[in-house]
Amino acid sequence: MSNSCSFFQGRLGQILTWLKVITFELLLTPAPPPLQVTQYEAEWKLCPHCQRSTCAPFPEGVSAPVQYGPRVAALAVYLTTQQLLPRRRTREVLADLLGVSLSEGTLTALIKRAAGRLLPIEEQIKTALSRAKVIHQDETGLYVMGKRVWMHVTSTHTLTHYQVHRSRGHQALDEIGILAHFHGTSVHDAWAAYFRYECIPSLCCVHILRELKFLSHELGLGWPAKMAGLLLKMKQATETARAQGQSSLSAPEVQAFQAAFLRLLDEGDHLHPRAPTAAGKRGKAKQHPARNLLDRLRKRQDAVLAFLYDLAVPFDNNLAERDVRMVKVQQKVSGTFRSDDGAISFARIRGYVSTLRKQGQPIYSALEATLRGQPLLPSFSAT
Repeated sequence: MSNSCSFFQGRLGQILTWLKVITFELLLTPAPPPLQVTQYEAEWKLCPHCQRSTCAPFPEGVSAPVQYGPRVAALAVYLTTQQLLPRRRTREVLADLLGVSLSEGTLTALIKRAAGRLLPIEEQIKTALSRAKVIHQDETGLYVMGKRVWMHVTSTHTLTHYQVHRSRGHQALDEIGILAHFHGTSVHDAWAAYFRYECIPSLCCVHILRELKFLSHELGLGWPAKMAGLLLKMKQATETARAQGQSSLSAPEVQAFQAAFLRLLDEGDHLHPRAPTAAGKRGKAKQHPARNLLDRLRKRQDAVLAFLYDLAVPFDNNLAERDVRMVKVQQKVSGTFRSDDGAISFARIRGYVSTLRKQGQPIYSALEATLRGQPLLPSFSAT
């Protein structure tokens, strides 16, 4: 009996301890901080001689009878563009945590104001990207007012630029204006529009590995598995050389890899000859998927092996794909943009925030400074 009492007393002590901890944590939960309201008054004087009235100026940024300060405004812009919250949920967060009753129209105006003040910085980012040695590019679809448009991204490890455009092809790239002045290496996924420009193309080899895996695993072909293994050996060789501080692979090593690459293409050509066009039919005959890949690898050999020739060029396009992935997250969470201006504003702010994040700069304080009219300047070095 005594043992039973001791057991229950011990359990009761634990329960009381748990209750104390829970109560203590609840008591420490802070209440929403009170809003600080500042009232500005300006005197006006009437000239007794000319009867002309003169009003004293308000401080810079004070332009409406009632408005939210830069800290609240920066938080609203941050939640919408960085944390990708829908505007309704942004309003709920501000109301629950700060007691701020922000209308959707006001939130839209704050985002537009921040984007307008970031336009000069966006132009400087584009100029810096056009002077970089290596850039990454990608594009993805999104919806504005229910219609499909395209988000184009150009980036390095320190800079990001987004642009919304109705076109996916060269018209958009011309208007963005980065590739027209770029003479370095552009890493991309073989979209035809990128090859119209004079820069050096470099194809994402991860995309090629996926196609080779399909041909090997799904269709049971032998040479794709060999090609995939060869590309991975090239990747390992470049990573080892880079880790050892080398600026390039030795010429014999590059030549050996090139020769092995061409031998595998020859093997594939022998197994998959080009299908002839049937008599009496117009246009090209439909080719085997392996034939299409072989043609692309041979035609774009220099672009496929660009990472082998220049150790500054990466094996893949993961950087641009990571940058564009968050745009897809925004579409899944928040859905379609309600206007072209809203999409453009989001892209500009998102590019600025991504650039700051890559450079280790504070995001919230930078947005607050932007809404004060003095945005934080990132480094425009594109390395």
